[in-house]
Amino acid sequence: MNVTLRQLRAIAALRKHGSVTRAAAELNVSPPAVTLQVKALEDQLGIALVERSAGGMVLTQGGMVIADASTRIEAVLREAEATLSAMAGAERGEVRVGIISTAKYYAPRALAAFAREHPGIDLRLLVGNRDDIIDGLAHHVVDLAIMGRPPTDMKVIADEIGDHPHVVVAPPDHRLAGVRGIAPSELNNEVMLVREAGSGTRRLMEFYCAEANITPRIGMQIGSNETIKQSVIAGLGVSFISAHTIDAEVKDGRLVVLDIVGLPIVRQWFAVHLIEREMMPASSALLNFLREKGGTFLPHAALESLEQETKVA
Repeated sequence: MNVTLRQLRAIAALRKHGSVTRAAAELNVSPPAVTLQVKALEDQLGIALVERSAGGMVLTQGGMVIADASTRIEAVLREAEATLSAMAGAERGEVRVGIISTAKYYAPRALAAFAREHPGIDLRLLVGNRDDIIDGLAHHVVDLAIMGRPPTDMKVIADEIGDHPHVVVAPPDHRLAGVRGIAPSELNNEVMLVREAGSGTRRLMEFYCAEANITPRIGMQIGSNETIKQSVIAGLGVSFISAHTIDAEVKDGRLVVLDIVGLPIVRQWFAVHLIEREMMPASSALLNFLREKGGTFLPHAALESLEQETKVA
């Protein structure tokens, strides 16, 4: 195959944007140039790589194969650049970090601290739910992922960062606010606001309900922690949520943590990467930083509020 990087990048940009115009803007070329690169590659391969649809340009099955190859080749080129920089004695390179949406309440602070210590390393962030980040790992879009539950159907190495507690929150005027030792069965009388399918928090909530043998009424499925918090504050229900997402709201009294027996459920935060991919110097530096210092950036207001209420009681 006499394929050029320009052709591969044109296909990858079309998969990302679904539009020749937007793909051209990303690649800093004209739309006809993108079309020309795709046409030349199709002529060489003898198959269609792109087709039009009602929603724009979409890749055919063959186009997806080429786009996946492009992603892997770009990853290899980044790794080669990082290795050469390390050989030259320079601390340079790029790390593409996948962050599940729940981790965005602390991970950016950790990454900012790392960037200050390693100004030559460029960090690129991808934020999404658990399924999004796992897909990024699988397709080499993400070098290192910060997540709460490593995938079990992929060969990965998961290094622990710190504790990840989950609690149930309510508005401060809720009937159970300030009550000690609440039975889980009390949640059967509550409307539960939940994350979307594919969210790690949603899976953990379902596990807890099954273990506690409770069936709270599902009020709304919401794809954003911010929207869930505002909905709870407004009195639309309670929510099972990561304690690390509610630090500000608990501190200023807009949310309270309910003292329910069996909670918090404490899982762990992990830094995850594929076994099959060699860790480049920049990625290794970030991984070591997260191992040693990542836990110091985790918020604690939610659990501290419960401890203080217990002491008062």
